[in-house]
Amino acid sequence: MQDVRPDVWSAELEEVLVRVGHRFGRVDLRRQMRAYVNGLLGPVGRKNSWQLAEYVGHRTPAGLQNLLNRARWSPDDLQEYVAEKLGEPGGVLIIDDTGFLKKGTISAGVQRQYSGTAGRTENCQIGVFAAYANHRGRALVDRELYLPKSWTADRDRCEAAKVPDDRDFATKGDLAKAMIQRALSSPLPIAWVTADSAYGQEWRLRRMLEEAGVGYVLAVPKSQPVPALGRIDLVIAQAPDEAWERHSCGDGAKGPRVYDWAAAKLPAIYGFDGDQPTHDRWVLARRSLARPEEIAYYLAYAPVGTGVPELARIAGSRWAIEECFQAAKNECGLDQYEVRRYPGWYRHITLAMLAHAFLAAMSATATTARGVAETVPVSLHPSPWQKSGGSWQFTIPHRHTSGKPITR
Repeated sequence: MQDVRPDVWSAELEEVLVRVGHRFGRVDLRRQMRAYVNGLLGPVGRKNSWQLAEYVGHRTPAGLQNLLNRARWSPDDLQEYVAEKLGEPGGVLIIDDTGFLKKGTISAGVQRQYSGTAGRTENCQIGVFAAYANHRGRALVDRELYLPKSWTADRDRCEAAKVPDDRDFATKGDLAKAMIQRALSSPLPIAWVTADSAYGQEWRLRRMLEEAGVGYVLAVPKSQPVPALGRIDLVIAQAPDEAWERHSCGDGAKGPRVYDWAAAKLPAIYGFDGDQPTHDRWVLARRSLARPEEIAYYLAYAPVGTGVPELARIAGSRWAIEECFQAAKNECGLDQYEVRRYPGWYRHITLAMLAHAFLAAMSATATTARGVAETVPVSLHPSPWQKSGGSWQFTIPHRHTSGKPITR
């Protein structure tokens, strides 16, 4: 963040701390919160309470530990801050989870479970997160701790970890839906939602977004059924060679991320009153250039008139949350906590997210003149697969309807 003047940095950080300060009922808690956030942003080797306390000049970590473990506060201003600093029409909400490796069995939600972060089964906690992204920047905006059934079925264990009595088992998809609903109710301008196949295969999540009129491009497993057509991998396998278009789905560390894409609209479903649909449903596939056997599959719901390059861009924007995880862990200590109780996890994670959002706002300030060109999809050659209105459409035989379109 060398492009930001120290006075601009200080003024913006003060604005953030004042913005959330009213959430802390006592002066001493506000001071501890300020010290904690400053420590998370500072050059601290490992950002646990002991090293943070040493960095900010405290003799012991007792005050910071009290902030995380016993103080009663709930800073919910993060989404408003991100909307103000990064919000733009067309923003994308991204859902994903990340693992936090832990020892023992006491930390809330910990058990041996698969962690995509580690790429294997480990003793860990799993956090489900939402990130907001557009060409101005990206930041984490919500979080939920996943509690396996081994936890929610053991109320004594939950009580010892200070898990609220009303916290029942919820799947990661349930946690994702709750965060999406909160985000849609927030000031964040959200036009799209994207996620990997663990969330994309949740039909209730897709239905919720369609009912809210929000577009999505969601990864799904290759076995995902497509109504009246069969498995999505078999549907894509029937696409002619000329159906594959080459597009960039956004810039990566080494330049544009270019893949071959095949996309086709599903038949429109009209309302009971026969009104023209406002959105199209799509089947989408992404094929690696270097390894053509590697194909990722998607279901999409997009405003009428949306083209394949835009769908590819939205699908590619999912990587923004991985960049958020990496930056928040490396720069803000997202994964360096040593709290064991449920409230402490939420408080550390939320303050680390606030510190990361501040860095994202500073980065946007420093690079205002740059960015739009970075995320504009690049079509490297036109596709000859033109069927109707510039896009392929599936046709599905259906029962006789007196010449009228199928309605639902």
